[in-house]
Amino acid sequence: MAGTSSASQLNEIKTEINGLRNELKRFIENANTQNIQAVVSDLKNNYANLFVNHHVDTAHTELSKNMVPDCKMQESCFSVFMEFLQASAKHIKDERVSEDLVVSFREQLKGMRKKGPYERCDTCFQEVSRLFEKQVDLIKSLGTYERSNKENPISAVISDDDLVRNILEPVANVQRFQILKSLTGQTRTFSELSQMTGLRGGNLLFHIKKLTDTGMILQRHERGDYIITDKGWKTLNRIIDLYSTLNS
Repeated sequence: MAGTSSASQLNEIKTEINGLRNELKRFIENANTQNIQAVVSDLKNNYANLFVNHHVDTAHTELSKNMVPDCKMQESCFSVFMEFLQASAKHIKDERVSEDLVVSFREQLKGMRKKGPYERCDTCFQEVSRLFEKQVDLIKSLGTYERSNKENPISAVISDDDLVRNILEPVANVQRFQILKSLTGQTRTFSELSQMTGLRGGNLLFHIKKLTDTGMILQRHERGDYIITDKGWKTLNRIIDLYSTLNS
């Protein structure tokens, strides 16, 4: 996809959302869990194609930049990698994405790596894997990822790195937990979050980025208010349930 086309789409959406800002704010300020899920679902349904295009554009740019530059197979491998990432990105639009499907893509990538003739192929495959996992993180944040019902030991079901990076670390900080809690009943501006947490500028941006990168919260548009996502809502509620159980 051309970068200019994606940028044009983004500008159109920013303009549209800005025009509806007051209406959305009234809606979300009275949000309960059903409202929040509806907002996330609406974002996915209306902007799924943009999400897909953005990830494909990002993959094209970052692969071009990060693949081994002096390899004679670079051009052919680049085509294969982009075909893989375009195929996986299409599932961002799905109503449900099964864990088995995600595993099948990971296995496909492992099979491709076995055919790589050079040790330095690891560099390129690590980049493709990173870009694919970014797609999976987005799918999870949209609430469409479905885990398998198979009875597996907990060690087989849970990736330690994924659990810590995407669930525990984002909320294992007082200010980030405060931010998450404050968004359960209404949207917040950057200034309001700054006043509430006592953090300024880059310090606050660091914590906000932790929450947005892991899909706990999102910004409605550039310089716009922040809103909790379905993932953030569920995470917060599970923590509160756990705390209540342990202290009952």
